[in-house]
Amino acid sequence: MADQSRRRRPHGSGSLFVRGGAWYGQWRVGGRLVKRKLGPKRTPGTRDGLTRSQAEGRLRQHMEQVKSMPTERRVDVGEIGGLYLHHLEHVMRRKPSTVQDYRIMLRRHFIPYFGRSPISGITVARVSGYMTEKLGQDLSPKTVNNHLNFLHGVFAFAIKRDLAASNPVSGVDRPRPDGPNPDIRFLDRGELEALMQGARDERFGPTDRAVFLTAATAGLRQGELLALRWQDVDFKAGVIRVRRNFTRGQWGTPKSRRASRAVPMGNRLAHQLRGHSLNSAFSGDSELVFPHPELGTVLDASRLRLRFKTALACMGLPDLRFHDLRHTYGTLMAGVGTPLRMLQEWMGHRDYKTTLIYADYAPNPAGAARFTAAAFGVGEEGRAA
Repeated sequence: MADQSRRRRPHGSGSLFVRGGAWYGQWRVGGRLVKRKLGPKRTPGTRDGLTRSQAEGRLRQHMEQVKSMPTERRVDVGEIGGLYLHHLEHVMRRKPSTVQDYRIMLRRHFIPYFGRSPISGITVARVSGYMTEKLGQDLSPKTVNNHLNFLHGVFAFAIKRDLAASNPVSGVDRPRPDGPNPDIRFLDRGELEALMQGARDERFGPTDRAVFLTAATAGLRQGELLALRWQDVDFKAGVIRVRRNFTRGQWGTPKSRRASRAVPMGNRLAHQLRGHSLNSAFSGDSELVFPHPELGTVLDASRLRLRFKTALACMGLPDLRFHDLRHTYGTLMAGVGTPLRMLQEWMGHRDYKTTLIYADYAPNPAGAARFTAAAFGVGEEGRAA
């Protein structure tokens, strides 16, 4: 809640208040209300945060910077969003795939909803209405939160350019994210072997088998598999070094810093990749590990997924996503007792919570059955003790 003990101040000096442990200031310029977050409030007994006098100083600095607000320009979300995308792409150097995602959000969602409404007139209620509409269209809470994160950035960009006075996204109660998926889908060892047998395409079969096995036994994402080069496969050290990504026709780096990693390569996979190298026409250090077998170019991702589905159907296996091969790696590795922190590193998860989805597949601690029996009086053969 906001701090209600706002002090009476001289006219024209703005107001200072606390909300959520932070100092905020607001004042009027040309009849419009300007609000700025000034910084965290100092915790008593520490030097962390701002005292009231320091917050006052910050407020005066902001008021000096924003002496006037333009009234002649009626910038809408589409216009300022386009400028923000240009800023992200050419100044901040965000990944092309990220910029493309944002561009799709702007074109398909923000512009149709907000239309030509001036950005300065968009309220918290209007943004809340957007959120409610998108949730009603069966977009997941995670997806809607991604939309709001981008929209927050659009308004923050507008504020820095004096095109908006406040950020209405900050006042919206976000939807709670989905919990961990309780129904992780994956292949067991027998099903993985069947999948390998089902990859029977005359031209692509050998490459597909190598791709499927690498995805399932090293946990690489599809974009990482497509970008893998032979110089990244270190047979001597027994690791695959993940350094590149190929998504949506763009070369780039993996999703996060943690995604650049070295993944252990088991004997089965090393044997498969050695054989694949000997049979491939493209085995130079700088060439792709899994290229088009005749052209040496990057595999078509959509056609790879289609052949994966065909192999599953051919062997009567469950209808899984290609990404479920990565879940196969996570579940089977957790199932043999791999420490989850180690698994996090090998899978390139930025957040440990993501790795925790595999915790239920880890083996029980030694003696768990004995402790359960002692607690509940059930013998080894299911009879009452």
